Amino acid sequence: MLPFMVSPFAPNATQGSFQWCISVVNGEETSAVLEPAIGAEGKALFVAGHGAGSDMNHGNMLKLSEVLRGRGFDVVRFNFLYREKGGRAPDRMPKLQACFSAVVERARREIAGKKLIIGGRSMGGRVASMLAAEGFPCDGLLLLAYPLHPAGNPEKLRDAHLPKIKVPVLCINGTRDTLCRKDLMTKSIDGLGWQMQWLEGKDHSFAVTAELGELVEQWAEPL
Repeated sequence: MLPFMVSPFAPNATQGSFQWCISVVNGEETSAVLEPAIGAEGKALFVAGHGAGSDMNHGNMLKLSEVLRGRGFDVVRFNFLYREKGGRAPDRMPKLQACFSAVVERARREIAGKKLIIGGRSMGGRVASMLAAEGFPCDGLLLLAYPLHPAGNPEKLRDAHLPKIKVPVLCINGTRDTLCRKDLMTKSIDGLGWQMQWLEGKDHSFAVTAELGELVEQWAEPL
């Protein structure tokens, strides 16, 4: 397993983070961490998958957790199996989905009765969207830097499953994201009822700010 790193951001005043070792498939295990909301009981649970080239302890994942915890969300970060083993090439989609699903099921057992939002950055969000399209039970999808197509290959759209998603979606992308051309994304989600937030001038690695945290809180309130 990859070395575990505790988030450097201040935990809840009364609750610290919780480390989990989760069995996924064929005896393979991965690491996850639950970080409770800061200063109050969490109003919802967000299970966040990382991007293809990062892991659960990447700076952008830590910042995402910090911002959302400050807005009243309990956050679960985890490693996909290939990253847990130190690999660089992502697993195939069924294995990525199996890992995400196993983490969510553990989170449900540990934290019952709260709204469940799944998603994450880039590939992590795409995996969550595939699960939601297949009817995986959740209350909403939060997608950051959704990878609509490979960089330099806008003709290879990853959008066939999007109309099958029946839960509320908040998707946040930068207008300069080379993996998500704005005109193509606008066409792909036309009529689907998504809340789409474009960050002017930002690319695929945009930072999660306090303003985005406020946006997520407002979106999640009526779920």
